[in-house]
Amino acid sequence: MTKRIRAIFMDCGDTLIDEATEVKQGEVSLRAELIPGAAESVRALKALGYPLALVADGPAATFTNNLGPYGLYELFDAYAISEEVGVSKPDARMFLRALEALGIAPDEYGQVAMVGNHLERDIAGANRLGLVSVWLNWSPRRSKIPADAWEQPDYTIHTPWELVALLERLEEEGLVG
Repeated sequence: MTKRIRAIFMDCGDTLIDEATEVKQGEVSLRAELIPGAAESVRALKALGYPLALVADGPAATFTNNLGPYGLYELFDAYAISEEVGVSKPDARMFLRALEALGIAPDEYGQVAMVGNHLERDIAGANRLGLVSVWLNWSPRRSKIPADAWEQPDYTIHTPWELVALLERLEEEGLVG
């Protein structure tokens, strides 16, 4: 019996939006362009019935400003935003906030995929909790070499759209938790 992925956690900067296009006022991003394929992949994942959580570092307004105009912000079922949680990734409390909000028990953590662009924050944080780590190797702005074993992703994709096929494959092959 194949296990279904229980939820998908996503970072925002250089995972959904292109940080190079951000227009900022102080620390808050007012607007940004999406990475090609980001909107389609989020909508497809939602249509497939996956619970989605935004697990992102920064001011809360950044995410409503950047994802709201594209109709993506409201597609998330839970939010773990560093400004609201009081810590930044890779602190476990960021991921735990989203896990708790979605009612995911510790024995199901291996059925949760965390997708992000930052090896130290997204991948190491996910790996330390036993989540499935998916690295979006798209941006030229972050290190592409894991500093240690914690930063080694379980899977690597190069575009947001590849995530849909990866998750389907993981479920078909029984590779989740």
